Amino acid sequence: MNYLDSFINFILIEKGLSKNTAAAYGTDLNTYLSFLEKNGKDFKTVSHNEISDFFWYLKDTLKFKATSIYRMIESIRQYYKFLIAEDYIQTDPTVYLTTPKTPQILPDMLTVDEVTELLNSVSGIDDLSVRNRAMLELLYATGLRVSELINIKLSDINIDECYVKVFGKGGKERLVVFGSKAQSYIKRYLRIRKNTKSDALFLTRLKKPISRIEFWRQLKQIAINAGITKKISPHTLRHSFATHLLTGGADIRVVQEMLGHSSISTTQIYTHISQERLKEQHTKYHPRG
Repeated sequence: MNYLDSFINFILIEKGLSKNTAAAYGTDLNTYLSFLEKNGKDFKTVSHNEISDFFWYLKDTLKFKATSIYRMIESIRQYYKFLIAEDYIQTDPTVYLTTPKTPQILPDMLTVDEVTELLNSVSGIDDLSVRNRAMLELLYATGLRVSELINIKLSDINIDECYVKVFGKGGKERLVVFGSKAQSYIKRYLRIRKNTKSDALFLTRLKKPISRIEFWRQLKQIAINAGITKKISPHTLRHSFATHLLTGGADIRVVQEMLGHSSISTTQIYTHISQERLKEQHTKYHPRG
């Protein structure tokens, strides 16, 4: 029996994870299982110490970073959880594994003023400018991932009620609301959007669904035109959306739901951003900062 294939099928079908995520699990576990095989170990009876040897091998021989080792540990943990649940093994050797501390990298974000400058810089009346402004307004109003944004269909968005249905990681569906600003720009875009057989909301000049790369290219040029020197990507607006909401007093659980995070710990990174900005402001402006 191929236990790894069974596990991959489980996370694809039962847990609804994406093919890319399943492939990442497969890569991690193949590395782990190959190491055990080369060292004459059986993954069903391997000990805690022998798994620790594998992580030292990753660190010292393969020069893996702490973040990569952390991901590998999580892959192996999930694998053994599956084996236990299916009664393929009786003892979980990962119970006492400790994860390395990973440096916390705060994502790039824009200030409220910078977002305003970015949006207002797209003021043209040509079709491309109207579309780009609608996309940016919706992106900042909702905190969508760019993949979610470009995959919105006409049937997914309710303009009058100001909400959009999106499909996030693993195909999970959620409803996200947006405000009157985004509503007005989307209405404006729909008025100039030519009839086409495509059900995609946002189209190129050739009436094809816009790609992630094309939108990223447009955004980079818009940022240059707006005079923004920070490194910017579509995800920057997602980070800015979450940080501005939390700084303004929004409930973290609500922000978690809007972002489509399965764990609140993922959302908590944005509270750290707010705290870091407060520290920066205190240091800069307080007489004893």
